[in-house]
Amino acid sequence: MLHSVRTPGFADTVFHEVEARSVLNRVPSSSPVPFGWTVNPYRGCSHACTYCLVPDTPVLTADGRSRPIGELRPGDEVVGTLADGGGRRRFVRTPVLARWSTRRRAQEVTLDDGTVLVTSAEHRFLTTTGWAHVRPGRCRSSADRPHLTPGTALVGPGAAAVPGGPRPEGYAEGWLCGLVRADAVRGRVRAEPFPTGWVELEALARAHHLLTARPVPVAAGMLAAPAPSPTAWPHRPARGWSAGFVGGIVDACGEVSAGVLRIVPGEETLARACVDALRRLGFRVASEPSARPGVRALRVLGGVAEQLRLVAVTDPAVARMRDVGGARVEEPPGGAPRVVSIRDTGTLRPMVDITTGTGDFVAAGVVSHNCFARNTHTYLDLDAGADFDSQIVVKVNVARVLERELARPSWRREHVAMGTNTDPYQRAEGRYRLMPGVIGALARSGTPFSVLTKGTVLGRDLPQLAAANADVRVGTGVSIALLDRELQSHLEPGTPSPWARLDLVRRITDAGLPCGVMVAPVLPWLTDSTEALDALLGEIAAAGASRATVLALHLRPGTREWFLAWLGRTHPALLPRYARLYRGGAYATPDYRRALARRVSPLLARHGLDRPEPNPRDPGWTRQPVAPVRPPDPDAGQLSLL
Repeated sequence: MLHSVRTPGFADTVFHEVEARSVLNRVPSSSPVPFGWTVNPYRGCSHACTYCLVPDTPVLTADGRSRPIGELRPGDEVVGTLADGGGRRRFVRTPVLARWSTRRRAQEVTLDDGTVLVTSAEHRFLTTTGWAHVRPGRCRSSADRPHLTPGTALVGPGAAAVPGGPRPEGYAEGWLCGLVRADAVRGRVRAEPFPTGWVELEALARAHHLLTARPVPVAAGMLAAPAPSPTAWPHRPARGWSAGFVGGIVDACGEVSAGVLRIVPGEETLARACVDALRRLGFRVASEPSARPGVRALRVLGGVAEQLRLVAVTDPAVARMRDVGGARVEEPPGGAPRVVSIRDTGTLRPMVDITTGTGDFVAAGVVSHNCFARNTHTYLDLDAGADFDSQIVVKVNVARVLERELARPSWRREHVAMGTNTDPYQRAEGRYRLMPGVIGALARSGTPFSVLTKGTVLGRDLPQLAAANADVRVGTGVSIALLDRELQSHLEPGTPSPWARLDLVRRITDAGLPCGVMVAPVLPWLTDSTEALDALLGEIAAAGASRATVLALHLRPGTREWFLAWLGRTHPALLPRYARLYRGGAYATPDYRRALARRVSPLLARHGLDRPEPNPRDPGWTRQPVAPVRPPDPDAGQLSLL
């Protein structure tokens, strides 16, 4: 590395100026793309903040239980949060979309409820005043990012809601007693024996397991003691028996609505026994009317935090009884968990993070932000010159190295593509002007090339591109995904507007160069309607484009996390549909791609944009090469500025 540079024109960007050893990149032969080589003068956003927790950190899952974050995999469901429009958050079920492992310097965050979180310095937790990192520092555009300090109040149900340890002694007997007795109340209505049709399969499976595991005394003559009944009442119920008893009653006659659990015992004797057991477990209970006429319901006071503690303590078998989706995010009765201390351990630890549909999850009882790490510019270029803390690697010697590589006797003047990974005409090109040297090196060596861009900076080099096209075949392409300026500004921040790119297409064709348009990414259920595509293709044709290629959104790692988090905030109803559509990986299902192709085909024909795309791998595509150039003198350096 030569320098790291900040400049007022790019306030939120750091340019890392490097001298590359090689710039011609071979494309794997297995790749379906129609070119064999690429050149990337820039590597945009080579790294970003990584938000991580140690692998054994418990995460609240959608079934109301907890699993270590290290065991979670894409497709699992956890509990996240979403704003409800009234300034409050609610718990919702959300899928795990991605998972990362890394090693980071460990920080120990101790809370006043006894929780110790081992995390990276960059990790963020939701506080009562907003998101805050564990340690101070710079991230994105903030010179002094919000961070935790002793006394910071965190948002979440707290440690009491995290299940811990095996079931206590007496739990199994208490659970069977609660289930059988509560089911008997309902069974009297229809004169049904246990189990009645009310008992759900999850509860039946546990009952079968517990009953088959019960010890049966071996007969020893007339003095053999009878086997204890599973419905027997203990003389002095212990805590373990009480936890199981309430869990069994919940499985038999619990009701959940909007994330709130109510227990409807059905008779006074059972209701009193349930209230007594709840009080022995430290819960406060309210009695209120139920949906069943003349029957009272019991509800644990203290909001969702106490409800989660109830689930953790009593462990009902029926998953829907543990569902808190739709419940408001509230402080636990004892107040919000507060930071006591933050200690740098000085050691590197293995850490894991996940990405979820909502952009957050509940870790060790507090709401935790998920990972937005991205290793490089991705298909959407979502972080090129945007509001994020960009780290742009600039290969300042790209033209000189490229000219040397193109002059090798082994170089066969195969097509070179630019803009397939990082945009060569992103904003940084206005400062560094690397592309004129790259274009010159390619043209002088007789190497055909193409450029795909979203950047209007390409207009600066149109005279040079037109001149190069007289010697080698030059292809140009402009990426235009949609016309909606507001939507585009969210998905492609920092890039020229669709109308500015359409004007670039006009300028390219006016210069005598063929110009194709990449209509990508098409967003399922957002920009893929016949009306939207027809309007966009009409504008592209009017701008003079020779052809258009339409591609559905690719959700590659990095882009996937950012996009789905945005989708969860702006169009949460679409998250399940996207989960199904992209269940196989980065690409939409074949059925969707075929349906999109059928929709687009007549539109391309109508607008005259259905010409086949030239394939640089086809024989005869390349013009006659010019004479090879002599390699530059390796000892000749850049002239001194002074």
